[in-house]
Amino acid sequence: MSKLVKFGGSSLANSEQYAKVINIISEDEQRKVVVVSAPGKRFDDDVKITDLLIQYATQVINNDDYQATLDEIISRYAEIANAYEVDEGEFSGIKDTFTKLAKNNYKNDEYLMASFKANGERMNAKLMAAVLNSRGIKARFVDPKEAGIVLDDVNPNAANLLDETYTNLGNFEYSDDEKLVFPGFFGYTKEGNIATFARGGSDITGSIVATGLHIDVYENFTDVSSIYAINPHLVDNPYPITKMSYREMRELAYAGFSVFNDEAIIPAIKGHVTINVKNTNRPNDKGTLIVPEDEVNHSHVITGISADDRFSALYLHSYLLNKQIGGTLTILSIFKKYGISYEHMPSGIDDLTIIFDRNQASDDTIHALCKEISKAIHPDKLEWIHNYALIMVVGENMAVSVGSISQIIRPLAEKKIPINMINQGASKIAIMIGIDQEYTDEAVVSIYNQFFKED
Repeated sequence: MSKLVKFGGSSLANSEQYAKVINIISEDEQRKVVVVSAPGKRFDDDVKITDLLIQYATQVINNDDYQATLDEIISRYAEIANAYEVDEGEFSGIKDTFTKLAKNNYKNDEYLMASFKANGERMNAKLMAAVLNSRGIKARFVDPKEAGIVLDDVNPNAANLLDETYTNLGNFEYSDDEKLVFPGFFGYTKEGNIATFARGGSDITGSIVATGLHIDVYENFTDVSSIYAINPHLVDNPYPITKMSYREMRELAYAGFSVFNDEAIIPAIKGHVTINVKNTNRPNDKGTLIVPEDEVNHSHVITGISADDRFSALYLHSYLLNKQIGGTLTILSIFKKYGISYEHMPSGIDDLTIIFDRNQASDDTIHALCKEISKAIHPDKLEWIHNYALIMVVGENMAVSVGSISQIIRPLAEKKIPINMINQGASKIAIMIGIDQEYTDEAVVSIYNQFFKED
């Protein structure tokens, strides 16, 4: 069996955390491939390297003084390098790379930003390979260009993988006696420019590389020992999920489970890779397995509840809306014009609600979009709902359980929490509930207690 291990930013924040990672890599010979994020926060009020790189890039774009930011970035890597006595010449290459970022030529400011951000992971992978070699563990840094990780050029800061990547990885040659160290988060366009996935993209890289190299198990090391049935900040001793399906994880991650990126599940499904979410600080804990649905046997009706309040909604009422041929197409065409993608669209015979990520639109954009829809459709009522939250209640057993919806709704009714929308997909493993943002935490805890309080 072969394993890929991915370490998040908190696992690589400083030399002390690096020591834990080195032990994890060295104690299991099956751990052949390592994927790293950029160093994260060392303490609560600290700044992630990625955020410092965004600051650095912004200062360069605006022609502001960036030296203090650059010095801080380099010092974070230097602390790790010095602790492990990394060769001075090797570290100077890392230092020079960060310095030259401000002087390189870029296609535009978007590609500049992508390149700055990506080098947080890129230089950390180089540093990790150097540290492992200094400890007698044969390791090789693998740049995504060398491995053939190819991305499209539609948006360099939220790029999509091209399928040829899997062919390239399948042909990638390496020795069985060395550890491969990949940087997460980015790849290259066909033109040779750096492009990144959305934030959280190191999880995506891990899944892509595991699938492309035909790895059996993808161990995703983070700062928790399990994925829990609820946000652990909301209740004491939350119920730990020992095993869950790919699609359960995708549904829960979409609406707030930040332990694992929802888009990262897709490559793992393609390669039938078992994912194991584990704790860097407690590596012997079993963690949570993410597997195909036919390998899951839950004892509860639901597996987990998540929530996210990043949404807004456009509600419109128009008599005989369902009879207007092309009406919905007209509305969505206007959304497309303003660069807004919809998340969900529950509807009735006279009503339509379009739910979307409000981070995609400014207040001015919203005003212009509403004005244009009013002119095109002439609705009887058009309402913008800013404080919209979505709750996802997820479980493979919901598809075969009678009365699960009533069990979910009952505690909300008892708490007098108004419901704006209920939607159940065809798979029947997830129920989405739309509520006002102010009730989010209370609603999630109420549903959790209905199913898990005794545990």
